[in-house]
Amino acid sequence: MVIALVTVFVIGYLLITLEHTLKINKSTFALIMCGVLWSIYSLCTHNVKEEALLTFLGETCEILMFLIAAMTIVEHIDRYGGFSFITEHIHAKNKRRMLWILSITTFFMSAVLDNMTTTIIMIMMLRRLLPDQKERWIFAGVLVLAANSGGAWSPIGDVTTIMLWMADKVTAMSLIENLLLPSIISVIVPVAIATRWIKNEPMPKPMARREEAIMMSQEHPHISKAILILGVAGLLFVPIFKTVTHLPPYMGMMMSLGVIWLVTEILISRYKIDPKLGGRVSQAMRHIDMSSILFFLGILMSVSALQQAGILHAVAGSLNDSIHEPVSIAGLIGILSSIIDNVPLVAACIKMFTGMSGADPTYLSYFVEDGLFWHLLTFTAGVGGSLLIIGSAAGVVAMGIEKIPFFWYFKRITFIAFLGYLAGILFIWLENFILV
Repeated sequence: MVIALVTVFVIGYLLITLEHTLKINKSTFALIMCGVLWSIYSLCTHNVKEEALLTFLGETCEILMFLIAAMTIVEHIDRYGGFSFITEHIHAKNKRRMLWILSITTFFMSAVLDNMTTTIIMIMMLRRLLPDQKERWIFAGVLVLAANSGGAWSPIGDVTTIMLWMADKVTAMSLIENLLLPSIISVIVPVAIATRWIKNEPMPKPMARREEAIMMSQEHPHISKAILILGVAGLLFVPIFKTVTHLPPYMGMMMSLGVIWLVTEILISRYKIDPKLGGRVSQAMRHIDMSSILFFLGILMSVSALQQAGILHAVAGSLNDSIHEPVSIAGLIGILSSIIDNVPLVAACIKMFTGMSGADPTYLSYFVEDGLFWHLLTFTAGVGGSLLIIGSAAGVVAMGIEKIPFFWYFKRITFIAFLGYLAGILFIWLENFILV
């Protein structure tokens, strides 16, 4: 049974990584893999309890509900032209300074929004600012690094941080306190190197926007600003809500979406907004990426099948026996996240390193809530995805929009991304083992 489960999982992963080559959405492979894995387990054991399956599904749906609500809020802000108020105020005298400004902006935007949405916004702006494609690729590659690093220190900045936060492996304030500086370092190092590749020439200012956003911001500029402020406030409300109520984050995100929905309906009625502009939340929900939601459903339930079969705990034991050092384990997982999607990797780690026991209390302390391992994993899984362009959602988005070749990214961006990755890990190591 174990050999069959692992074989199906490896084949499923391979097909997922070959999404662009095969030109088949990775969600199809994730869903099929999920069904096949659970079927094999059921046929081999004849003892799949419905309660266990529902428990795994419930844990997965918490993440899915959070993502659906968050993606709807972001899409709604964009439809009102809210993000244009940010991008229209980004100016610089030359391209090198612009690279720094865009990287810093991307870094902090992805901490509040998510790295995929932030990357889309920033790269769409690049398409108007830089006519030279090769130069635009350099900017886009660096912005992928900034987006992934920015998402690593925020509890709502990346799917993996959301997963760890919702699983009570990290808390919001501790995550920010321990990972903000390493994440900044992981951006500064590659940006400093990449600026040498950029010509020191003036930058143009115009930027493209979606048609309905242009009309909305022109006809109702005060409403566009209000939706931007309300949406960002709703996203920032979530970690505060969890801290105060101790309820799961998805509950706070759904509350934020409900408030934004209510306010929007009142504004539409009050100002007689044209329905053709698509200003309702229900219209925004039709444009969120449901294929990604289904991908997460399939991949997370696939990992749950491996956990139910006891495979993940066996792998955890092997890692502990062979390496038995949190920095090395997390560093290796981060490198793997550039090859394999970091969502299932983190999901597997949560299952593998939960409920550990042993005689070494110091080692076990690394795996408690806000322990060193979970902070390291949050950083390495997020930033490590930048090592290859297919290693993160931000990278895949950039690759799709700008048609960045895999091997071009590997040749020009992977090395500087790896230097930033190592610098961040080194800072965490020094902070926890040398400077204490």
